[in-house]
Amino acid sequence: MKTQTLENISYFPGCSLATSAKENNQSLKKVCAHMGMRLQELNDWNCCGSSSAHSIRSDVAFHLACRNLSLAPKGRPLLVACPSCILRLKSAHHRLKEDPAACEEYERRWGREPDLDLQIIHFFELMKANGHLGSAPSEALQGLKFAPYYGCMLAYPPQLRHENRYYGLMENLLSHFGAESLIWDYASRCCGTFLSVARPDVVTPMVNQIMQGAINAGAECLVTACAMCHLNLEIRCNLKEKLPIFHFSELLTLAYGLPLKKNWLTKHLVDPLPLLKQRRLVA
Repeated sequence: MKTQTLENISYFPGCSLATSAKENNQSLKKVCAHMGMRLQELNDWNCCGSSSAHSIRSDVAFHLACRNLSLAPKGRPLLVACPSCILRLKSAHHRLKEDPAACEEYERRWGREPDLDLQIIHFFELMKANGHLGSAPSEALQGLKFAPYYGCMLAYPPQLRHENRYYGLMENLLSHFGAESLIWDYASRCCGTFLSVARPDVVTPMVNQIMQGAINAGAECLVTACAMCHLNLEIRCNLKEKLPIFHFSELLTLAYGLPLKKNWLTKHLVDPLPLLKQRRLVA
C-alpha cells in the first residue's frame, strides 16, 4: 500500500488517542507528515464500539463501528492506530462482506452502500509499506535498550486469522535507528485492558509482572503499540522501580528529529526526560 499524494489517507484516531493518549496522536501525525502524508480525520467519528459495548451489546458495538465505516470516503484507505479500534472496525467490515442482511441494515441506517473494498490499515502497515527509514540518521536512537510491548489486541480472532499482525516491526524499525531490542517473555501478554476501571485489583498484578519482566531483561524503557496498554502500564503499576514507557510513534518522532510540543513529555506519568537526556535525544 504505497501512498502517492498528500490527501489520500483517511484517519480514525479513536477515543484513546483523542483523550488520554494525545501525545500518541500528535506524534503519529508528525511522523506521517514527515513521510509525505497528510491525514484526513473522519468528520464526526464516534467510539468504535470497544470496551464494554462489544461484551454487553454486540449489536450496538457493530452499529457503532459501521457508522465510522460509513464516514470513510471511497477510494482512500482508512488509517487506524489503536489495535482495539482496528479489531472492531475490521470485524464489522468482515461481517459486512460475509452477511448480505448486515449490508441491507447498514444501507438502511446510514443511507449508503458499504464500501466492501475499503482498506483498513494499521499505522504499522503504513510504516512497513512506505519504507522511509533512510530519511533519518541510523544512529539517532543509538544504544537505547527497549522492550517491545505489543499487547494482545493484535492477536485477531479466527475470522480475521489472515490479517497481518506485525509482530517484530517495532524491533526492526527502531533497530535501524540504533536502538537495541531486547528479547523478553511478555511482549504479547495482556495488560488487563478495560478491566483497569472495574477490577484494578486484577490488573495491577498483571501490569507489575510485565514491568518487572522488562526490568529483568535489562530494558531502559518499554515501547507500546497500544494506547490502552500504555495507560494501564503507567497508572496501574505500583512497583517501586518503574521504567519510562513510550508510544512507538513518539520514538519515531525523536528518531526523525522532529520538534516536540512543550507539554508532550509531561503527559507521561513516569518521567522519560532523564533517559532521553542521557541518550541526548532532547536538550
